Amino acid sequence: MTFQSAECNPSVLTGLAASPGVVIGEVFRIHDRVDIPRQNIPVNGVPTEIHRFLHAVKQVKKDLREIRQRLHLDANRDGADIFKAHLMMLEDPTMVERVRDRIATIHVNAEAAVTDIGAEFVDVFSESKNPYFRERSVDLNDLVQQIVSVLMGEERLDLFNRENEVIVVAHNLTPSDTVLMRKTNVLAFVTEVGTRVSHTAILARSLGIPAVVGVGSDITKAQTGDTMVVDGTHGRVIMQPDKEQIFEYQIEREKYAKVEEDLSALRAIDLQTTDGKGVEIAANIEFLEEIELIQKFGGKGVGLYRTEYFYMDRDGLPSEEELFEDYRHMVEQVSPEAATIRTLDIGGEKLVPHLDIGSSMDSLMGLRSIRLCLKYPDIFMNQLRAILRASDYGNVKIMFPMISGLDELREAKWHFEKAQALLSTERIPFDPNVEIGAMIELPAAALSADLLAKEVDFFSIGTNDLIQYTIAIDRRNEETLPLYEPLHPAVLRLIRDVLRVAEEAGIEITVCGEMAGDPVLSVLLIGMGYEKLSMSPTVIPEIKKVLSSISLKDAEQLVDEIMKLSTAGEIETHIWRVAMDRFPELLNWV
Repeated sequence: MTFQSAECNPSVLTGLAASPGVVIGEVFRIHDRVDIPRQNIPVNGVPTEIHRFLHAVKQVKKDLREIRQRLHLDANRDGADIFKAHLMMLEDPTMVERVRDRIATIHVNAEAAVTDIGAEFVDVFSESKNPYFRERSVDLNDLVQQIVSVLMGEERLDLFNRENEVIVVAHNLTPSDTVLMRKTNVLAFVTEVGTRVSHTAILARSLGIPAVVGVGSDITKAQTGDTMVVDGTHGRVIMQPDKEQIFEYQIEREKYAKVEEDLSALRAIDLQTTDGKGVEIAANIEFLEEIELIQKFGGKGVGLYRTEYFYMDRDGLPSEEELFEDYRHMVEQVSPEAATIRTLDIGGEKLVPHLDIGSSMDSLMGLRSIRLCLKYPDIFMNQLRAILRASDYGNVKIMFPMISGLDELREAKWHFEKAQALLSTERIPFDPNVEIGAMIELPAAALSADLLAKEVDFFSIGTNDLIQYTIAIDRRNEETLPLYEPLHPAVLRLIRDVLRVAEEAGIEITVCGEMAGDPVLSVLLIGMGYEKLSMSPTVIPEIKKVLSSISLKDAEQLVDEIMKLSTAGEIETHIWRVAMDRFPELLNWV
């Protein structure tokens, strides 16, 4: 929630504040939408052009092998698998021969030939009924861009080898970019497209680096080596800043650093409101590397461990042993605090390329999440066994996503109990008292929460999906982004009512969606009565700062006031006015 006026200065771009912080640095441009030069080549120049192309292919292969090797040494098997897929495509002679033939017969330059043939392959892959090939179209497009970048003298993969810290600028981030960003000196990133709840934005917050997304096509004017200011707190990007702008944002950066320093004092405290109400803060994580951030920023355990990464951008499904080792490491490092592991939540915007199930996974309302697991019980069983085995090493909770009703929950529990029985028969140790929870992210689940509460130990509200399913919008779609309203009265009522159900049933309830990590919205959640929130580790200190400076009584009064209003706009305006009068500590975030 940020109220900003439009900038008149053409060097100042505005986008969505995806991850807070202010940095000034050098741009590293990922040319994913470059203007490809198209030239006619004389017959006697064809051998030279083919040599250029083959040399570029050789260079990309060399880069890919080096990155894979380094990722393996870093125990980043999933990232290594992404580049293994790229290598397999590059080593298939079909595309290479097609590019050579096009240069030889059409007499066109290598950049154009690679782009043309690559587009043909991408179209074939993306239109396939097989989701494996549709997902590979993303990798293939990524690979084409890497070859073109080498041909044009701007190596995309050079990001991995850069020693200086840079601001990454791109149209969007590909799977390989994501891996490189986790392993390189990235100060910040800026993308032409994207939303605050896209995976790219969530990644930035988990890495703790400033980010602005959705800034529009003007960002394409930025080039590698340019100076840039990124203000991830207010969603601003300043291209080629002048001395006055640099001075202004140096002051802003110092202010932010001072805020960060002040926040660090709160990391170790047990959070309480000014009138003594305790609030527990856990962390949402996706990678083992993020565990140290939980400890650094003062989280209490893992409220949500996303398990999808193990299934994406690799050549095959993970084994039970791979999953177990990952979960065990996570549980041991978090112990004695609880680690809540969400079972496979994939489909819609996150595809598994190994399952031939047509186009049903493309839809946010298709075969995804718990529905996918119940259709493919072998995949589900591997994960359940791995989670149970990890429970012998610490405090584990298991959570089923996208539950829509009691039949679905009971079927999931049946598989869970079968996994327990199999492990007992095999004399493999596990904790027999692992708690089971249901994610409330569908209106159907929220409205039947009283029925679900009788058969689980806890609820966790996934606000990201609950909002989009309640309002019927796709949060990946930039056209419907303005309709993504956390303050919609229907959303607030569902969140409030599910809490009441959990309290009556005597079960624990947590909010683990992005609302929990928003300073303003977290005040509303506490005012409703929530006592446990889970969020990206890097935002924990500022949530502690806000909630420790308000009283529960004031938060409850604010909730009472906004629940009488009729629209999200009215509610947002009221919060703004109240912040100026009664919650001055919120003005930095409203």
